[in-house]
Amino acid sequence: MDFDALFQAQLDDLKSEGNYRIFAELERKCGQFPRADNYHDGDKREITVWCSNDYLGMGQHPDVVRAMMETTKACGTGSGGTRNISGTAHHHLLLERELADLHNKEAALLFSSGYVSNWAALSTLGSRLPGAVILSDALNHASMIEGIRHSRADKVIWNHNDPEDLDAKLAAIPAHRPKIVAFESVYSMDGDIAPIREIVEVAEKHGAMTYIDEVHAVGMYGPRGGGVAEREGLMDRITLIEGTLGKAFGTFGGYITGSAAMCDFIRSFASGFIFTTALPPAVAAAATASIQHLKQSGFERMRQRRQVATLRSKLDAIGIPHLPNPSHIIPVMIKDPVKCRMISDMLMDDWGIYVQPINYPTVPKGTERLRITPSPLHTDDDIAYLVEALSELWSHCAIARQVA
Repeated sequence: MDFDALFQAQLDDLKSEGNYRIFAELERKCGQFPRADNYHDGDKREITVWCSNDYLGMGQHPDVVRAMMETTKACGTGSGGTRNISGTAHHHLLLERELADLHNKEAALLFSSGYVSNWAALSTLGSRLPGAVILSDALNHASMIEGIRHSRADKVIWNHNDPEDLDAKLAAIPAHRPKIVAFESVYSMDGDIAPIREIVEVAEKHGAMTYIDEVHAVGMYGPRGGGVAEREGLMDRITLIEGTLGKAFGTFGGYITGSAAMCDFIRSFASGFIFTTALPPAVAAAATASIQHLKQSGFERMRQRRQVATLRSKLDAIGIPHLPNPSHIIPVMIKDPVKCRMISDMLMDDWGIYVQPINYPTVPKGTERLRITPSPLHTDDDIAYLVEALSELWSHCAIARQVA
């Protein structure tokens, strides 16, 4: 059997649909974010990145870089093993304490990524709590869906951000069964924010555990960067808060926080924690430095919000359609995979602007978009240049503008 032919046939289908993904080869420039070099067809060109999840540019903050370099010199590069077998470093414990403090919880547990922390925690909770039912928001991230699927627990999907539907579905589950309500705070593709207070109140009414994914919110919201739950004063009412170190904190890794018993339970039973190599100590040290900085500095968050508001208002002024939402994510809607890819390529090739096209299966077909994430380090001139480029390409590609 010609397996390569089978592979290629499906790849060709992706390409014909406009959904084949091409990765931009980048080299970030330390101290020059959002500038980067792009390697393309044997050449190197400087571009401006407009789609990074390093939302605050902390991946190049001097304190964060310094912590990583100094710890690498002191401890070397890797961790040397799993957390159980020689891989638990002092820096891991310092970071877990910092995370527990950030979310006002008893304990925290580190994972190799946010994807793994969701997958491991949900799969463990669902499989180890007898008779558990996991109630999942309809737009939850793939990592949460995979964790729920792997748990083999009964699953109930409730309408996106709809506490009334959640209430009805919780009411239909026998009171004696453990219930886990899993949802996100900021949804990364549309940028909408969950009605956390209403969801928590419904869950409490039915004695359900609450599991919130704050990966796109930690560092970004709340007086110390604890996320939307901190901003709303709700952290103490949420059973488990999951987050990432790879977005606003600018490093790498994922984590959960909650009670000491729950974190120990997941530490003891989650295969995604037990059998994976621990984060390098230098990564943990850099993440600790980033969290400590953002706990006491609101400058990056305030500057970032200003740039988001500035870009939104300029897009409105020229009729470029973008989804309205209260978050830092600006989805510019194109709704056609071929045009989305074409505009992304032209932005890069003709304007030196990098915005990755977002298409199926990340978003439903017919909702293709450019997902723009302004940072505090994008200047007003950067914004004006991006808006000029989008306006010209909108006309060139004959895409309808939004009438005010």
